[in-house]
Amino acid sequence: MDQPTHLPEPAAWSTAEKAIFRFFFLYFFIQVVPLDYKYYQYLFSIDWLQLSYREIFYLSRYSPKFIDGADTFLNWAIVAGIALVGSVVWSVFDRQKREYNLLYYWLRVLVRYRLAVGVLAYGFIKFFPEQSPLPSLSHLNTNYGDFSAWKLFSLSLGVVPTYESFLGLIEIIGGLLLLHRKTATIATLIILPFTGNVFVSNLAYEGGEYVYSLYLISLALFLFSFDAIRLFTLLSLEKATKPNRFQPVFSEQWLKNARLVGKLAFIVFFVFFYGYQTYAGHRKGSYQYPQQKGLSQAAGLYNVSEFSINGKDIPYSKTDPVRWKDVVFETWATLSIRSNRPVQIDSLNTEEIFAADSLRNYESTGSISRHYYSYTIDSLTHTLLLKNKNRHYKGEQLVLHYERPEAGTILLKGLNENRDSIRVVLNQVDKKYLIYEAKKVGRRKGLKL
Repeated sequence: MDQPTHLPEPAAWSTAEKAIFRFFFLYFFIQVVPLDYKYYQYLFSIDWLQLSYREIFYLSRYSPKFIDGADTFLNWAIVAGIALVGSVVWSVFDRQKREYNLLYYWLRVLVRYRLAVGVLAYGFIKFFPEQSPLPSLSHLNTNYGDFSAWKLFSLSLGVVPTYESFLGLIEIIGGLLLLHRKTATIATLIILPFTGNVFVSNLAYEGGEYVYSLYLISLALFLFSFDAIRLFTLLSLEKATKPNRFQPVFSEQWLKNARLVGKLAFIVFFVFFYGYQTYAGHRKGSYQYPQQKGLSQAAGLYNVSEFSINGKDIPYSKTDPVRWKDVVFETWATLSIRSNRPVQIDSLNTEEIFAADSLRNYESTGSISRHYYSYTIDSLTHTLLLKNKNRHYKGEQLVLHYERPEAGTILLKGLNENRDSIRVVLNQVDKKYLIYEAKKVGRRKGLKL
């Protein structure tokens, strides 16, 4: 392979410039190139014949982690320490190098494509509004103050799917502009304020991805710094400035073809294939909610008109920790029970795309006052097996026999989480929800509730 050449001969770098570059080259190389064996374990464990957007999303979210558990800035400090030691060794053994224009060029290529993967991955799950879905019936029957700050933020975004799609489109545009060297700086001018807002939102609403969002910001800042001084000179000082014209020239045709094939493969995989897979997943239903159908024609809010435990009737009470207040059946196989029984909040607030229904916990995370249960139906014995979805209540189960004596009424009898015998009569409430009624009649038409 011929070495790329460039014209004209570039000027020599100063000693300080070379030292700074060595550090940042190693730092960003470690940050963007997967060097962790666990990444490749996951890569080779994927069933590529049944690849979905879920696997691509997790591949796209790589960042080096040296410490188990939640991501932390300590990982960045370790990367910086490795880069500092490496740059010192590099400086000792490479004293004669005049400049690093070629390495700088290829480092920007790596960072551009890594950043593009990151913003495209999140862009498509917003464009097809999956990240923040419409609130469930249980959410709509939960008091505002019973949600965590991050859950309120997500639900507020979920009620305006067109706005969520607009945000996703902005990310997609930024990611596409990164794929061309001449538009990379424009892309960073889109990504920096957008991702900066995501970072601030994570801090303000106690989100769990502030480290990763700042990671993407750091990549965008690195790319923007390439043209920052020239832009300042041209726009702020209103002085003439020369563009950087360095560009590798490949003398052999197969190298040019390889470059085009590589870029085309990237676009086909991370834009068209991933975008289509996300759309297909959206058509099936949000990955945030289970897909298993619930009890037929049972979806809705139910008041608890009668409640007895071990044969003893318990009248309605706002303070009783045992008696249920109301129950919500979702269209999928989840029901939630509101009572005065305390709920230890499940505060998972990072973006997760779970394949199994049993792991999909968006509906139960970030809220109190309701216990959420997934359930399976035995239609022969008319029995529901309920399992608490909150990870703090693993193993909690209820076994309930159900009867439907008349439309809008469900009778439950069986054992609760403490193995006590219970009998519950549920009466459906004819309740309308503004968010769904507005969709039926249109925004500009009259609405009656």
